[in-house]
Amino acid sequence: PAGSMALAASLLPPLLLLLGRPGLGAPGQGAGTWSRFARLPYPQDQLFLHDTFPDGFLWGAGSAAYQTEGGWRQGGKGASVWDTFAHHPATPPGAAPPGPVGGDVASDSYNNLFRDVEGLRRLGVSHYRFSLSWARLLPNGTAPLNPAGLAHYGRLLARLRELGVEPVVTLYHWDLPQALQDAFGGWASPVLPRLFRDYAELCFRHFGGQVRYWLTMDNPYVVAWHGYGTGRLPPGVRGGPRLGYLAAHHLLQAHAKVWHLYNDHFRPAQRGKVSIALSSHWIKPQHMTEKNIKECQKSLDFVLGWFAKPIFIDGDYPESMRSNLSSVLPEFSEAEKKYIKGTADFFALSFGATLSFQLLDSHMKFQQLESISLRQLLYWINSEYNNPQIFIVENSWFVSGTTKKDDAKYIYYLKKFIMETLKAIRYDGVHVFGYTVWSLLDGFEWHRGYSIRRGLFYVDFQSHDKKLMPKSSALFYQKLIEKNGFPPLPENQPIEGVFPCGFAWGIVDNYIQVDTTPAQFLDSSVYVWDVHQTKKLIKVDGVYASKRKHHCVDFAAIRLQISLLQEMRVTHFHFSLKWSSILPLGNLSLVNHTLVHYYQCFASELLRVNITPVVALWQPMIENQELPVSLAKYGAWENTETVQAFVEYARFCFTSLGDHVKFWITMNEPPVKNLTYTAGHNLLKAHAKVWHLYDKEFRRSQKGKISIALQADWVEPACPFSRNDQEVADRILEFDIGWLAEPIFGNGDYPEVMRAWLHRINGVDLYNFHLPYFSEDEKKLIQGSFDFFALSHYTTTLVGSEKEDAVKYDHYLEVQMINDITWLHSPSRAAVVPWGLRKLLKWVKSKYGNVPIYVIANGVDDDQNMVHDKLRVYYIQNYINEALKAYTLDDVNLQGYFVYSFNDKTAPKYGLYSYIANQYEPKPSLKHYREIIGNNGFPGPETPELLCPEEDASCSECHFFRTRKSLLAFISFIFVAFIVTIFFITYYSKKVERRYK
Repeated sequence: PAGSMALAASLLPPLLLLLGRPGLGAPGQGAGTWSRFARLPYPQDQLFLHDTFPDGFLWGAGSAAYQTEGGWRQGGKGASVWDTFAHHPATPPGAAPPGPVGGDVASDSYNNLFRDVEGLRRLGVSHYRFSLSWARLLPNGTAPLNPAGLAHYGRLLARLRELGVEPVVTLYHWDLPQALQDAFGGWASPVLPRLFRDYAELCFRHFGGQVRYWLTMDNPYVVAWHGYGTGRLPPGVRGGPRLGYLAAHHLLQAHAKVWHLYNDHFRPAQRGKVSIALSSHWIKPQHMTEKNIKECQKSLDFVLGWFAKPIFIDGDYPESMRSNLSSVLPEFSEAEKKYIKGTADFFALSFGATLSFQLLDSHMKFQQLESISLRQLLYWINSEYNNPQIFIVENSWFVSGTTKKDDAKYIYYLKKFIMETLKAIRYDGVHVFGYTVWSLLDGFEWHRGYSIRRGLFYVDFQSHDKKLMPKSSALFYQKLIEKNGFPPLPENQPIEGVFPCGFAWGIVDNYIQVDTTPAQFLDSSVYVWDVHQTKKLIKVDGVYASKRKHHCVDFAAIRLQISLLQEMRVTHFHFSLKWSSILPLGNLSLVNHTLVHYYQCFASELLRVNITPVVALWQPMIENQELPVSLAKYGAWENTETVQAFVEYARFCFTSLGDHVKFWITMNEPPVKNLTYTAGHNLLKAHAKVWHLYDKEFRRSQKGKISIALQADWVEPACPFSRNDQEVADRILEFDIGWLAEPIFGNGDYPEVMRAWLHRINGVDLYNFHLPYFSEDEKKLIQGSFDFFALSHYTTTLVGSEKEDAVKYDHYLEVQMINDITWLHSPSRAAVVPWGLRKLLKWVKSKYGNVPIYVIANGVDDDQNMVHDKLRVYYIQNYINEALKAYTLDDVNLQGYFVYSFNDKTAPKYGLYSYIANQYEPKPSLKHYREIIGNNGFPGPETPELLCPEEDASCSECHFFRTRKSLLAFISFIFVAFIVTIFFITYYSKKVERRYK
């Protein structure tokens, strides 16, 4: 199986190739994108790709003049439409915009040019995208030239050249000189394309010798639609669709003029390339129907295709726009179409927070669902526009404006987008040659102001010097550039090997199916069959047959469950007893003997087929915590009487079931998230008393073992470079696991981290939570009350120290829950993170020594779809392989692994058996688990053969005979008596015959 995992990974790109890489593009060909990605192999296609980018791949960061420069009145700069818009915000009378005004100062890059370039040097980028301020070079939008502006950009380019950083220069990033808006109406005027050409010519003449990549303008969709249509952005003209489409018409003409200018007059000498930065969203169909896919195609036509099709295909707007907007959409002449067609040397793509979910008008979604799949967008562009060379010139997400250094959310979006770019290159054959993070440093975020941040470097906008502080994302990006991607690491590779002899392979069922309905032949009544009239059995009143004792074979439900377990080939079966059902009143005054007999039968039948029962005395459930009602009503575990009641209940169970059960769990997964500190205190004392009870009174005769089972999901710092996040992760581990584990497996008392934290928050009167103290005798009682460490593990959680999302922020522990969106997730959104199990096992060993460990439950949900059982196959395979790494490479004393869960009837969506129409059906994951059990792990060609000694219970027949000695003795006596009788009959018969002869 380990080899098959590696093989599957290596076959994935060819499998994707079989599904088709885009051929020569044509309008509408991108429509195949949605069906293609719906057919990709699951879950392999969704796994993280550990690989590197092609040699020479360009890594960069970007910024825009108005967002970062500031200095709006310095050096002779003229006003831009953004200056005017920010100084006259659409806010209620008397209300001032929070923080600084617009981009007046922003990050103050105008006065800190070398500071910014030093940030680039620290990152190790190959290029820097920035924009020229039209109003800084030409304060009135036209001549005369401003020497101070020219000198400023000259210094920047010279410094970039010294560092070997390639400049990627945008001529126009939304900050149109206000003078042109006032004089001509801005982009609504047909005069603007010529004026833009004149401005571009100035830039090419003065800077072209140092620039290889030019972008004429950024995101014309936003400029046209929200600048002149909706008026949401500068210059704030609410001209409706007609004026918005007219402005876009002029923007396309302006771009084409500049491209031809460079191509005709500057390219031969300067050898650069020119394009336009086009922004897009991604959209997915509500349902995979032809109609919905057409609507998705139309959505992309109306946003990206609006500008891309004229430039990259035929000089004209998409057919869907022309047919739907004929009354408001301007037309190009045939000469204009030829002039515009082909005016880009590469496809410059902007994708991320600016347009997606922010500035995309809802009606342009055409009732479909917006998504953030960069990979699918890249494939669509490749299919639709003739396989262009793609340069991602802006991409990232954002964090809250209050976030400072540890921007974990930003990191995981960045990781997702870069990984999707890598998959587009490696799996889909898309030609992407560069990637640009947005942005280098925090700045003014357009319509969002300073409420969000998108920089790799933090800027304190209130400070005077505006120093840059690298965020965790800057360190992440720096490491990524160094490695040119995500190279495979040894710890990410599956290993070959086997587990030790006697390793416990188990399955879990929270509560076994209990059906104590008596068999028909246990009924002592006498019946008469009415064969003439009703054809039914008629009970004869007052007449009874003699009763017989109950036998295990009377329970049909047991036979079925045992046969299903046998099919799995497991060696252990873990289930919990129902305290509330065994002792309904919480004491021995009322005992459910029928249920106890059922449990006895179930355990004995398990032993008969060589399956070891692993039995928990108590497992909390929603209703009354699965406590007897009398205990639940009076404080449950907060009441010390529950402790003694649990001890008496345990004594009864050991006495009644101990001959059959040698593997006990006192408490299974106590709910630490919902426990008060008092309840946890009593729970620990109850566990310890029960352990000592078994140790002193039952262990010698029953020869079993006993411990507690704790839920233990791994917690990882969201920012791997952050000391603060590491402290948060350590704190959560102590509160989630150490709270109950440290007293038992450690020093007999609660973790010091808990006491220190609670003292701190109680000290400032925010909370009044008191962690009780154990007496010295209680510490001695609790410490060491274990025979093994049993843990349930399902997933891994990321935690951070900076508050980002109030919904996922725990104020009590001051922790922010973070989601790594590159992780595989189950239908219930549980993260599938196999390496978290290995880290957890190493942590337990480092904390509590070489204690024997059982992974007593490990599983994932599905959505009742056979396709998605592939997720469980992947989950079981990889979690067990990580457990093998812990055993083999980390020397963890791992002695067993149990899958959760047995069937869907008792644990819906988690079972290895589905339960439909009263029938149990094995899922593919059951067969896979059985194969792993049969191999005792993942043996490879070089794995040494493991010779295990024969165990006493090596066959079911052996156990059958051992447990029925008296019966066998009786049968032997009857058999011998029968043989002797036959002998004497034969002997005397022959003797009589001889006498008569």
